[in-house]
Amino acid sequence: QVQLVESGGGLVQPGGSLRLSCAASRSIFSIIAVGWYRQAPGKQRELVASITSGGRTNYADSVKGRFTISRDNAKNTVYLRMNSLKPEDTAVYYCNAETPGFPVPQSSWGQGTQVTVSS
Repeated sequence: QVQLVESGGGLVQPGGSLRLSCAASRSIFSIIAVGWYRQAPGKQRELVASITSGGRTNYADSVKGRFTISRDNAKNTVYLRMNSLKPEDTAVYYCNAETPGFPVPQSSWGQGTQVTVSS
């Protein structure tokens, strides 16, 4: 497994920006994929964006064109840049890493970071 530590959340006004960071305890080259998820009160956790070890990215329709997932291999860190934030983006954001395992890949979660979009 891998330990993940998220940071960068906070309170921001609508239209503002934030950058979340997910620092991994091991090389992200050894991680199959890293995903950012979010969970708002009373709602299910949903995938926001993901990036594979090969660099392929995927985004939820609700954030396409506003959010960008990227990684810094030297720092073993994955980022989520969030622009044009809306009140409906308010949630706890979690980082998830999928690592090789037998018989199935292992899944690790960070502790989460709160993002609040409000005027």
